[in-house]
Amino acid sequence: MKTYLVLTLIGNDQPGLVESLAQIVAQHQGNWLESNMSRLAGKFAGILRVSVDEDKSDALVSALDALSPRLKLIVEHSAQPEADQPQRSLRLSLVGNDRPGIIRDISGALARQKVNVDDLDTECVPAPMSSDILFRAEAVLHIPADLDIEALRAELERLADDLIVDLNLIAD
Repeated sequence: MKTYLVLTLIGNDQPGLVESLAQIVAQHQGNWLESNMSRLAGKFAGILRVSVDEDKSDALVSALDALSPRLKLIVEHSAQPEADQPQRSLRLSLVGNDRPGIIRDISGALARQKVNVDDLDTECVPAPMSSDILFRAEAVLHIPADLDIEALRAELERLADDLIVDLNLIAD
């Protein structure tokens, strides 16, 4: 029987970290299912989901722990993935002058509508032809089947006007 592990990793960025992880997973006959890894402020940060035979799970976790102190690791067991069920999703794109509270305000509006943020990427970048800093966000949203998308769009557009950002919702 398979068990599923979700690993959260952080450490100083250096060449070979992903390869070290991949080697350990493969040595324990684990299967690398999905991941999201980034370099942030000189740190390597990632989240990874693997499947592995239950009888090899403890050995895999021990081998991964051996990467310490290079990587800090948190391991969580997750449920077996459910069969794919139809989901409605939207892609949110946002850009505006950077200021504190943008994500707080947008995520608050989404939470009030029971919208789940499945994936979120943000960055601050210099604005073209000015010294201003722009905040950009891209998100994949999972929305309840009974949610009125136009009502969500209207609420987010009102909020975008208050925040002075450009916001787009695109059906996936």
